[in-house]
Amino acid sequence: MLKITDLKVNYGGIEAVKGISFEVPEKSIVTLIGANGAGKSTTLRTICGLVKPAGGKVEFMGEDITGKDPTSIVSRGITLVPEGRKIFPNLTVLENLKIGAYLRNDDISEDLKWVYDLFPRLKEREWQLGGTLSGGEQQMLAVGRALMSRPKLMMMDEPSLGLAPLIVSNIFEIIKEVNRLGVTILLIEQNANMALQTADIGYVMETGRITLSGSGQDLMNNPDVKAAYLGT
Repeated sequence: MLKITDLKVNYGGIEAVKGISFEVPEKSIVTLIGANGAGKSTTLRTICGLVKPAGGKVEFMGEDITGKDPTSIVSRGITLVPEGRKIFPNLTVLENLKIGAYLRNDDISEDLKWVYDLFPRLKEREWQLGGTLSGGEQQMLAVGRALMSRPKLMMMDEPSLGLAPLIVSNIFEIIKEVNRLGVTILLIEQNANMALQTADIGYVMETGRITLSGSGQDLMNNPDVKAAYLGT
């Protein structure tokens, strides 16, 4: 579904992403793990058009989308759940969800029902301001907002950041459920253990390069990954 070929991204004089290549098969869960500053978030931001690449190619469903603007990329079926959730705190839950469907001209009522079925707590708080929700509820809202665009590929940047362990488990169950419903997931996650348990395919990124790849299970059993990212 998504194919990245020799992608390079510069920030000023710094080469943040140094010619990486990887693929995301349709209906899979793929994770990028690595230390802070490895270039993971930059990669996602480049895929969705927020950062322009210095070289390489981004292909989605066989189409070259390298360097296209974010609106046209969302319209093709890619959406991003950003790090820190970035919901609109002074808008209600319902208003936040409607913003996720801003490119659509059709009836969104069925999709709202789908999101509320997935996240009953959001239905209970439909008229509550986003900024008054708990961290876990805000993450649910960020995911729900992304789903309102009917994505084929949902990219998630650190969905467990700052959440209590019990909520983290809940968020990963939601990720698996969204995937079961047919949405492909590309996930960045500091919690490497949860990410690799959940992912079909994993890539390890270090200082702008992909240094290891394999199934989630294979990477969990890799001694180098265990030592560096799993604390064992």
